[in-house]
Amino acid sequence: VQLQESGPGLVKPSQTLSLTCTVSGGSITTNYYDWSWIRQPPEKGLEWMGAITYSGDTDYSPSLKSRTSISRDTSKNQVTLQLTSVTPEDTAMYYCVRRSDLWNEFDYWGQGTQVTVSS
Repeated sequence: VQLQESGPGLVKPSQTLSLTCTVSGGSITTNYYDWSWIRQPPEKGLEWMGAITYSGDTDYSPSLKSRTSISRDTSKNQVTLQLTSVTPEDTAMYYCVRRSDLWNEFDYWGQGTQVTVSS
């Protein structure tokens, strides 16, 4: 399984960040796998943002719920992240990650994409 993030590397404050994760080697609808977005700001730890399940249900971090939306395009085998009203504090490396429900572990990671919020 391979995950590839894509999207703009630079976003202006107050705009909406949109990232796409393209999955190959496996279907995003395969039972018991969820697809998460995780980010890591500079010199900080990993932060789980939210996920979409194999059945299309979503779950979000309480701290980001009001600004985050995760969706999918099953025809393209893609998962999309949207984060509204971004600020410089949203500057981070963003990762698309698969999680196994059965083993409760993140087993496949994309290489990540750097997003900088700046005017």
